[in-house]
Amino acid sequence: MKKIFILAIAIACAAASMAQESTNSGVSRRAPGKRPGQEAAAETGVTDRMRTLYAEPGGSLSEGDVQWLKVIYRQLDLNKDENAALYYPEDLIDGQENFMRILMRLLANGQISAYEYLDGREIFTDKYKISVKDMLDRFYIPYTAAKGSTEKNPKFAIDESDVPTTEVLSYYVIENWKYDNRENRLKTYVEAICPVLHRAGDFGGEPLKYPMFWVKYSDIRPYLAQQQIFVSDDNNLPSCTYDDFFNLTMYKGDIYKTRNLRNRSLMQQYPDPEDMARAQDSIQRRLDTFEDRLWVPDREEIMAARQARDEAADTETVGQEEAPAKKPARTTRGSDRKPAKTKVKKPKQPKTTSSNATRSVRRRK
Repeated sequence: MKKIFILAIAIACAAASMAQESTNSGVSRRAPGKRPGQEAAAETGVTDRMRTLYAEPGGSLSEGDVQWLKVIYRQLDLNKDENAALYYPEDLIDGQENFMRILMRLLANGQISAYEYLDGREIFTDKYKISVKDMLDRFYIPYTAAKGSTEKNPKFAIDESDVPTTEVLSYYVIENWKYDNRENRLKTYVEAICPVLHRAGDFGGEPLKYPMFWVKYSDIRPYLAQQQIFVSDDNNLPSCTYDDFFNLTMYKGDIYKTRNLRNRSLMQQYPDPEDMARAQDSIQRRLDTFEDRLWVPDREEIMAARQARDEAADTETVGQEEAPAKKPARTTRGSDRKPAKTKVKKPKQPKTTSSNATRSVRRRK
């Protein structure tokens, strides 16, 4: 009986202690079950914490931190080896998806939004969001209504063979080059991506390019961070993610436009291909050397630059001395004779009369 009494007292004390801890901490125990948003996270694979973690690159920079901004438009050709990771594998293999399949899956499930391609004036607001159904109809992509689709939240089911992975052969990328005044560094951020369809016309010839839509990189970044990709033939293990691929600028693309007041592309500004190539090189060179032009060179750098100039001048001088002397030009016969002297006629001096002469008053017959 004594043991039962002691056990009852111990249980009562433990219950009182637990109640006191709960009151002091202000934390109430939840019945076992799923947390709020856990079901949605299980379906999408992205939690709210992940969305916060993969927020828009450069979003923490205030207007006072950014002292300089350059907006660059690039075209990524998937035929280049540097961009092959966006195209392969063409089919879904062992959970590996190429970039276009990821975009179409997210759009079909209503997980991200697409924005209208406005030919150089990109506005990522609700006013310019496009309907996924209209986009699929416009580019003749077959689809069916998916399970759980509603009028307010439509979802679509697209067969794997109907995803136009083999027709999307290039992408447009918008880059923001920002100079961070806090860290004194020039940083590059991807703002948006646009897949481009390459389809032949009705009469054949060169394939025509059809920009499909814009997607904000901040919207797709949490999903890209989960997809491992291959970036080299030497290493057969996926060594990075799509997020690393874009953040580290592992791609290679040609500049086709920079943001300007007239909203003109480089092709419109430089119709000649050689002039446009020189303009592209000049823009890229200025971006690469932007940080170098911010600092005053120290004494060692100045001496090294002076020595390099002197060596270049000496090399040029030696090359001129070693050059063979030019033969004198052939002259015509008689050209070695002295030129004939020409007589210069002196101007006639006017006759002057003596001041002592007197006029004759004798009449002449």
